Amino acid sequence: MTLIDTAPASLPDVAASVPDFDHERVLVVTGRRSGLTIIVAVHSTRLGQALGGCRVWQYDDWQDALADALRLSAAMTLKNAAAGLARGGGKAVIHVPRGTVLTEEGRHAAMLDLGDAVESLDGAYMTAEDVGTSAELMAIVALRTAHVCGLPPEQGGVGEPADATASGVFAAIGSTLDALDGSRDVAGRHIVISGLGQVGGRLARALTAGGARLTVTDVDTSKKALAAELGAHWVEPADAHTVNADLFVPCGLGGALSSRVIDELRVRGVVGAANNQLASRDGARRLADRGILWAPDFVVNGGGVIYLDGASTGDADLDAIELRVLAIGDTVTEIFRESAADGTTTLEAAERIAEARLHAA
Repeated sequence: MTLIDTAPASLPDVAASVPDFDHERVLVVTGRRSGLTIIVAVHSTRLGQALGGCRVWQYDDWQDALADALRLSAAMTLKNAAAGLARGGGKAVIHVPRGTVLTEEGRHAAMLDLGDAVESLDGAYMTAEDVGTSAELMAIVALRTAHVCGLPPEQGGVGEPADATASGVFAAIGSTLDALDGSRDVAGRHIVISGLGQVGGRLARALTAGGARLTVTDVDTSKKALAAELGAHWVEPADAHTVNADLFVPCGLGGALSSRVIDELRVRGVVGAANNQLASRDGARRLADRGILWAPDFVVNGGGVIYLDGASTGDADLDAIELRVLAIGDTVTEIFRESAADGTTTLEAAERIAEARLHAA
């Protein structure tokens, strides 16, 4: 087990890809059961215990997994602060070597190893599901630590947060359309969704029910069945961003908004569930210069953590939680207003809101 201290010099060069590295703790461990590299990055506990999901994904090497964990955990600090939660930011990443297929036994072992890693941090971090994990897998983590949430309801947990995440994104879409056209109604709008996973699939159903016209894609071609069910037009993943539409909605992995993609976009707004959508920070300015309104991801996709934080208490008020999730739309409207008034990017406006809450703590 390796504990990397907060000094940037103690990290591999890959940390240079994360601007202003200031993580409190970064744990890198080889799971004794699974043999996989498990990384837990605690970016900040200023507002409270760090909360963020665990991602199981294939990377070329463990340094790439570390860089992802650092970026994701820093984004969680902003997300939780912008959502008004008394939670810090953290993230866990399990590196699966590219080309490796985890068996059920291997996945079970990895979750036990994750539980041990989380437990070793003495409550600094609480984990939950993310890409590649589920409520059922969190139940395995719970065998080794109490610092986990999002377990199946039948095991006393609050279940998957994807519904809440999708609801928050839907609210943000309404606010983005309102800023563009003066109406939150999705009926008749042409919306492109890239990624039909837990959140993207739910969002596609909600938008279809609202009367939107959809173009969709996913790297998993089995999702064509959902497209057909919804009457949505299917395109290849590499072509989705070139579709002429009202909104582009990235709901897959991060980094989708590269300089090339931004230059090729044929939409008026971008708002989606994916984390870390900008391949580089200057993408926010590039979007603004093209007249494309971007709703910052760490605000838009905060519904899941709002749900997990609120529903995990003993006296959870689900109606109040739903109102907080829907308030994401109000925060997006505030960001657009401040950005326009100050002549700054929406990224800078969103960061100011989150940082004000951090400083207040």
